[in-house]
Amino acid sequence: MNRIAYTEFLGNSPNWFKLSILVFLVLCFPLKMIVGTTVLGWMFLAMFILTLAMALKCYPLQSGGLLGLAILALGLTSPETVWHEIQSNLGVLALLIFMVSFIYFMKPLLTFVFAKLIMKVQSKWILSLMFSMMAAFLSAFLDALTVTAVLITVFVALHGVYEGVQSSGNTDFDEDGVSDQQQLSGDTLERFKAFIRSLVMHGAVGTALGGVTTMVGEPQNLLIADKMGWNFIEFAQAMSHVTIPAVIAGFITCVVLELTGVLGYGGKLDPQVRSILKGYIQDQDDKRKQTEVYALIVQGICGVLLVVGLALHVMEVGLIGLCLLVLVTALTGINEEHKIGRAFEESLPFVSLLCIFFVVVGMIHDLHLFSPVIQWVLALPIEDQPRAFFLANGLLSAISDNVFVATVYINEVKAAFDAGDISRAHFDSLAVSINTGTNLPSVATPNGQAAFLFLLTSALAPLIQLGYIRMVIMALPYTIVLTFVGFLYQ
Repeated sequence: MNRIAYTEFLGNSPNWFKLSILVFLVLCFPLKMIVGTTVLGWMFLAMFILTLAMALKCYPLQSGGLLGLAILALGLTSPETVWHEIQSNLGVLALLIFMVSFIYFMKPLLTFVFAKLIMKVQSKWILSLMFSMMAAFLSAFLDALTVTAVLITVFVALHGVYEGVQSSGNTDFDEDGVSDQQQLSGDTLERFKAFIRSLVMHGAVGTALGGVTTMVGEPQNLLIADKMGWNFIEFAQAMSHVTIPAVIAGFITCVVLELTGVLGYGGKLDPQVRSILKGYIQDQDDKRKQTEVYALIVQGICGVLLVVGLALHVMEVGLIGLCLLVLVTALTGINEEHKIGRAFEESLPFVSLLCIFFVVVGMIHDLHLFSPVIQWVLALPIEDQPRAFFLANGLLSAISDNVFVATVYINEVKAAFDAGDISRAHFDSLAVSINTGTNLPSVATPNGQAAFLFLLTSALAPLIQLGYIRMVIMALPYTIVLTFVGFLYQ
């Protein structure tokens, strides 16, 4: 029975990972008395990051959830604190549930548009730059999670097209006398995966580039704008001396990475793959029924309504997603529960994982794990504080929730301003540092950006072998460049 229990524990995860989780869960209770709550809190944070790093082998909900239960059992945070974090982020959770589900029903249109784009643009660096710029532009007005969900949907569908042709038997869409199945196997498939990995990473970083520029780009931006009393234009102007150089540097980095082909970038679409996929797409276009054409038109209209609704902020993002979910399904004949249920399969596991993440955030808050860093920064000379805030925010945001870090810092700074300890001009400069610090350097790790974490745990990640470590490595050039430029222009 013991052997069965161990075998079933975390399923087919690596044995060393199972043992690590088990040993830590057993030892954490006596460790509380030996090392104290602060050290134990940092140990829990390190273990949680390990569960994220193992996302391709074991979904973090289970392993991270066990750590979350232990945190609650040890009293390192309280259920009330966790519930408060969940309530504070209800908008994000609703966005994930409804917006991602709506985008699921946009898959045919997104596949149609982006497949045409990828087939027509043959220069890889131009294509990569286009993806980065589109993601940045959209993320400046839409939520980064929404944009990332679009990217995931597109590339899952594109990979599905590849697999569909590969498994279709003796087809020969490029008409070269060799079966497509034979041409799309082996190293060709690996190069196709590398091609998608580079595009999706450029797009993911693009969401961070655009998200830092406007008050609606990220949730913490809205928080900072509210504390400062800035409107949309004032926020963009206040940030522009940092954000414009950072965005330009990000786009240049994208081009350089593709031209040099370092760290997993530069992968191109094989000519025979392009020819086969083009033939397949043309074949699908020829076979498309009138009902399918109608569905594409409806999806296009819903896409326009999505952009308009989000840009004008007519209601909460999650509610916009729900409204459009109802509209697109009602108008395209989807009225069966099991068909609608498939749309929620991608988002709900991540929503659950995000709630576990809030346990860790609550622990960081209740144990004041970041307080020494905050106190150190505030004790520095005034002229050194903006750059110190930028680096401190970047470091903490790379391992914790951006909204939490921004909340802590902006409240501390506002309290200092209200007490008359700092001037309005200095208050403004520190707000810029907090915003850019929680957005730019946080691309370093998947847990630094909710959109990155969503990508890591999505259905796309295992298809293209995009794990935690690979994401960190591929994001490293961006991290270095954006941190340097952000620091320089503070």
